[in-house]
Amino acid sequence: MFEWFECKVKYEKTLENGLVKKTTDTFLVDAVNFTEAEKRITEEVAPFMTGEFQVADIRRARYAELFWTSEESADRWFKAKLVFVTLDEKSGAEKKTSHVVLAQAADLRAAVRRIDEGMKGSMMDYTITSVAETPILDVYRYQEALPEHVAGNAAQGEAV
Repeated sequence: MFEWFECKVKYEKTLENGLVKKTTDTFLVDAVNFTEAEKRITEEVAPFMTGEFQVADIRRARYAELFWTSEESADRWFKAKLVFVTLDEKSGAEKKTSHVVLAQAADLRAAVRRIDEGMKGSMMDYTITSVAETPILDVYRYQEALPEHVAGNAAQGEAV
């Protein structure tokens, strides 16, 4: 079973004015363990780096759900805390459970809309108690390598 890992990558970035600046960017990958997370983030960012880079930090990120979109303007990730209220049948008391989710959106309002849309099918009542923009630049989901004959067909536009 895969888990989410936040990975911080340090590298030197050339700015528009020609100056070189050391920077650290945050990415999210799903992996089985820390070792695989480091391998995966290295493979994902290497094509975009011109010089040397270093995976500076990896930490487990506990997100109950990610709400994706294909909208081009949705270039930011927002972390939200959802509180679900359930009724304990034995005692009759309300029980509150918190879950952290991640939503891809262009701004805060769009993030709240994305979460509400994603939660439409839920049978549980929930409240969004907080929403904040994260430093996450991109999210890399695990994709199994397709067998060569299937990958070739997919490249030609056939259904896989």
